[in-house]
Amino acid sequence: MTGTERKHHTGIILQQRDIDLLRELAVMRVADREQMKTAARFTSTTRVNTRLLALTRAGLLRRFFLGLGGGRKATYALSQRGAKMIHVPCRGPRRRQDATLVADLSIQHQLTVNSVYCNLKFGAIPVADVQFVNWVAFNEPLTNALKLIPDGYVEFKTPSGIDASFLEVDLGHEVLSVWKEKARQYLQLAVSGEYARLFRNVRFRVLVLTNSERRMHSLRNLLAGMTQKIFWFAPLDRVAGEQFFAPVWHRPVGDTNQSLFGSTR
Repeated sequence: MTGTERKHHTGIILQQRDIDLLRELAVMRVADREQMKTAARFTSTTRVNTRLLALTRAGLLRRFFLGLGGGRKATYALSQRGAKMIHVPCRGPRRRQDATLVADLSIQHQLTVNSVYCNLKFGAIPVADVQFVNWVAFNEPLTNALKLIPDGYVEFKTPSGIDASFLEVDLGHEVLSVWKEKARQYLQLAVSGEYARLFRNVRFRVLVLTNSERRMHSLRNLLAGMTQKIFWFAPLDRVAGEQFFAPVWHRPVGDTNQSLFGSTR
């Protein structure tokens, strides 16, 4: 047995890829097969299916299904045993093993966030001298005074320093009054000094990804009355793959599409 393998007490031999997979799942909380395939760098669907089944049977993963019939999709979360294995809290959704869920908005939202995370961490960045550095997932409000719980926080290394952004995925379920308060708190975070204290950085953006272009413009119109700064908007279907770095982003005011880092390669 090599240094990258360890035998779990259930009898499964854990490889370093398995440990990496568990750690990525701790970040994502819940993930589907394709996300696990990307995060653990599997190149074969058959191999990732086999490994996910083995880890589930070993009690390290919990599996449940979204949808019915041909559209049913397996999703995975850490079990208590799996979380203990990598020394993290077990924060995945509490669902019965192999339960079938017709619809679950919170899980669908998290899967959408994960798709962005996988794209940014494991995908190609077609901009010269820009590199993915860090992702933070949040399980509680940023501060006692600010009840914000962002969907994610990403940092890129650029020639001019660290470029940081909070991520907000909007699937159309939050009323505009909630968004107005959320925007107010982000603005407060920007001017209060709390952001610099928490993240040791000077400035940030808020990247708002929406489920439709109509929803995007609705949120733009709402926030344009509050600020022309920090917020950037794009529909989810425009930011897949390398398009995330293309000129597909809108500011609260103006009609010009912009890119996050200038020209792509």
